[in-house]
Parts: sequence; C-alpha cells; structure tokens
Amino acid sequence: MRLSAAINSFKSSNLISWKMTGKLQQTLAGCIELSGKTLHSGKVSKVKIWPGFAGEGRYFEFHSNLIAASIDFVRESLLCTTLCKDGYKIRTVEHLLSALEAKGIDNCRIQIESLDSEDTEVEVPIFDGSANAWVEAIKQVGRKEALDRCGNNVEKLAPYLSEPFYVSRNDSFMVAFPASKVHISCGIDFPKVSAIGCQWFSSAALDDSYEKHIACSRTFCIYEEVEHMCSVGLIKGGSLDNAIVCSATKGWLNPPLRFPDEPCRHKVLDLIGDLSLFARSGSQGFPMARVISFKGGHSLNADFVRRLSGITVQET
Repeated sequence: MRLSAAINSFKSSNLISWKMTGKLQQTLAGCIELSGKTLHSGKVSKVKIWPGFAGEGRYFEFHSNLIAASIDFVRESLLCTTLCKDGYKIRTVEHLLSALEAKGIDNCRIQIESLDSEDTEVEVPIFDGSANAWVEAIKQVGRKEALDRCGNNVEKLAPYLSEPFYVSRNDSFMVAFPASKVHISCGIDFPKVSAIGCQWFSSAALDDSYEKHIACSRTFCIYEEVEHMCSVGLIKGGSLDNAIVCSATKGWLNPPLRFPDEPCRHKVLDLIGDLSLFARSGSQGFPMARVISFKGGHSLNADFVRRLSGITVQET
C-alpha cells in the first residue's frame, strides 16, 4: 500500500491530519515474559510480548482471539480500561499500553493468559501499581526497526490536531489545542482528602522524561472508598504493595510517596495509555497536541479518543 493511500485509509475525524514523522516504525528486539497478581480479579495472569510486523500495530491474543489495542474495542468499565471482542475481555490494559506508547514500541503481539483456562476474561498484572515493570522489561530486550511481512520498513505517522476541541463529563473535562509536539497538563482535585487536595502536573510526556517522572508513579485510592469498591467486585487483588492509599482523616497509609504529586503523575500515565488506543497500523497514538485534563479518568479519556476517531460522543 502506498503511503498516501495508507494515510487516507486511517479512520479519524476532521480534527486530525496524519503526517510523516521522519522515523521508521519500531518493535521489540526480543520477547518479554512477565506474570503477576491482577488488581481487580486478584488472579494471576501471564503476559508474553512478541515482536510484531510493521503496519500491524499493537494487539492482544487471548485464547487464540486477536483484539487490537484500539478504541474500537473499548467498553465502559469501572476504574480501568477494558478491551472486549466476541465475548472475551482484557482488563486493566492502560499501564502496559502507556509504557509501549511512550517507549516507541509501535508493533507487538501481546499474548495473555489466566491460570484458569476456562476464563473468558483476563487482566494485565498490576505489579507495584505503576508502569515501571514494563519499562524495565522493554529496556532489557531493547527495540529494533520493524519490518512488514514482505521485509520492508514502514514510515511512522503521527496524528496532528487541526483545531481545538474538548470533551466533558459532569465537572471533568479534557481540552486539546493544536501543537507541533506532545504536551500534557493534568489536574486532580480531592477537596475532602487534604493530603491530596488539588494538584497539577505538566510534561512533554513522550520524551525521555516519561521513564524518570511518570512511569514509576503508582495508582492510588481513597481508603474510605475501599469497602464500596470491594462490594462491587473490584480491587480483590489490591494491597499496600500495589497502590498508594490515602485516608481523608489520617493521610497516606503507606508512605513515602515517590513524588509529592504522585497521584497526579499517575493520571498522566493512565492518560498516555488510554490515548494510545487511537493508534492505527503502527502509527503514534497520542496526538501531537497540547492536552489539558482536569478530574479526568478512563471514561473521559475514551470519550476523547472516540471524538478523535469520529465516533459520536454524548456529553454529560
């Protein structure tokens, strides 16, 4: 397929124009294999990430079913991002996808399995609640130029925002402005939890700063909400080893934090993973734009990507 035809074939809205980056698509130089406990089901799962062919992007394999890491397969779920196809679900994909997007792994096959062969639902391991384990594994095997099935390299494209737009849900919003490079500003506000309060963090998150300032930030929760989350079947595998927990009255229960604004930085980590779901055929997923998010979460992030893709989103 000629490059111009490939660009035209990408499904997106008139908010986006696809441009060449001057770089070639990349993949892993070897195989990654990690296993661990999952956050919400509490089960153990095993992940093998294999080098992929250029032009095929990132996709999961579960019980021989292939599910692209694409917004087309995202389904609404609480406290994580879930991919669903033909009755099979893969939950909590955001930390892994964040690391792959930020470290420039454009094409790979992510084979995932649960210890229970009868499961139709599986979850990516949580490790320490950050993306550190994935970043270290990617660094260990390295990356290389990806070739397509005919042995040719493929130019990497990036989505450029052509005009400002926003999405919102209640008092949460995301707004994006055209820019020549990626820049993220993220804000959170927990007025009833003084140890967190209102925080802002900004980063050019797809450069070298990701590994040092974002990847190691851990997921967090409010202690007073734990009982409710457990009652709806969530965080069965949660512990003080895979999340930072803050009480409205007692403050942080498992200090020290890795950064004073670690919760806000983790929101940026999640945002990168969720926006990577805009990637097409080995392209960059995160748009070349200045993105500002306030009180965002996985559902709002998915709405943002759907708008980029030309999928109608009903604002609330």
